[in-house]
Amino acid sequence: MRTDRGWRRFYGIGWLVSGVVGVLSFVQWHVYVREVERRLEEAERTRDEVARRHAVEERLRIARELHDSLTHSISVIKVQAGVATHLARKSGQEPSEALLAIEEASSDAVRELRSTLEVLRREDDANGNGLDRVPALVERAQSSGLRTTLSVRGQARPLPVDVDQAAYRVVQEALTNVTRHAGDATASVQITYGSDCLTVLVEDDGAGSRQPPVPGYGLIGMRERVTALGGTLTAAPGAIRGFAVLAELPVAG
Repeated sequence: MRTDRGWRRFYGIGWLVSGVVGVLSFVQWHVYVREVERRLEEAERTRDEVARRHAVEERLRIARELHDSLTHSISVIKVQAGVATHLARKSGQEPSEALLAIEEASSDAVRELRSTLEVLRREDDANGNGLDRVPALVERAQSSGLRTTLSVRGQARPLPVDVDQAAYRVVQEALTNVTRHAGDATASVQITYGSDCLTVLVEDDGAGSRQPPVPGYGLIGMRERVTALGGTLTAAPGAIRGFAVLAELPVAG
């Protein structure tokens, strides 16, 4: 009997020791797993910080290149156009529409380049161009000889900054393409505020824009801006003549 009690006591102590060892092993395993997860999270944060730092350095490099290569040239064009306009008026002549358009376009280019440089030099993109500047784009297109109309449908309202700027860039690039490729044409810009979608449609009736679009940087840039916001962009010849650019950008309801 005493021997049986001794064995039972031995087995009980063995089970107790096994349980304690198991608990300690589980705790150690849990601590090890948490340490591994912490190291993975730290490595992920470090990788994100390195990538963010590289992105900032690249933006600053691009800003320097743009400033050194473009700002001076555009400023020279602006100054020369202003001098030519001044001399023409001083001699009693009215400056040509083309000269006035060059002067205005160069001024806008300098302003937009400075805005772009500011964006590249900071994290956010709070400033810049939005749909409120589309009427100025239309006026500039008209001053260059392109008959252009603007219509707005729906109730205009404040938009997210990235959507507002993307819509402006679509109109800007589309009108630029009409000016370059459509020839003698009439263009129309239509902006529609939907409940959950902003639609931008730029059409022209020019014969020179009937060819399928050549994938240049302008079209690629438009599509990248729109798709990055979850929208869609279609650029194709019209059903009868001309060319159409249609962008649909989702917005909050």
